[in-house]
Amino acid sequence: MSEKLPPARPHHKFTEDGRRMREVLTYARRGSRFTPQQQQAWDDHHEAWVVPDEAADVPGARISDWFGREAPLVVEIGPGIGEATAVLAAARPEVNVLALEVWRPGIATGLGLVAAAGATNVRFLGVDAVWTMEHLVEPGGLEELWTFFPDPWPKKKHHKRRLITPSFAALVVSRLRPGGTWRLATDWAEYAEQMQEVLDAEPGLEGGPVERWAARPVTKFERKGVAVDREIVDLRYRTRD
Repeated sequence: MSEKLPPARPHHKFTEDGRRMREVLTYARRGSRFTPQQQQAWDDHHEAWVVPDEAADVPGARISDWFGREAPLVVEIGPGIGEATAVLAAARPEVNVLALEVWRPGIATGLGLVAAAGATNVRFLGVDAVWTMEHLVEPGGLEELWTFFPDPWPKKKHHKRRLITPSFAALVVSRLRPGGTWRLATDWAEYAEQMQEVLDAEPGLEGGPVERWAARPVTKFERKGVAVDREIVDLRYRTRD
């Protein structure tokens, strides 16, 4: 019996009469134009470290195959230009780090930073993070999840697009191993409160606000938040054993 195809990814769902279905997504796609430096990094490294979107559609796709080895899996959602990704992955060569980013120029910059850091244990994938967590990450197969500065979608009408929701928290719990870690950070006070409310209410998690994770580098994005007097809130949760 042939393996069943995974469900259609976001942007690939259509009605019976051929119209694209409207979906509530946690991100907005931005421009795709590269700077010369980004183009060079892309040319040098994308074949080795960027997983083609179509690879997610292959029946029986296994994340470990993209790394060429079995190792504990860490997923980072929304790494931006990969400043934290490169530093954290270089310090943890024993894990596979899957960085989920839909902004192609950000991936290109990240490739250069990862290469400079010698972090050959990183793979970038431009597929929707919620879909990837649901359909590609195996239950109990995740060592850690990093969610640093997700889009706060500050307007009330856009709150439905926020990543941290009860349904997503439940999905994360099902994917983390017992005792696995979820690290989050935000510079948006109201979102920090909502994150904590959602995660505290999830029975499979325990944790809360913590001191800034020393291993996480201060990124350009974080410095911008500090410059306008936004408080950086770090959260750490773990799945119950």
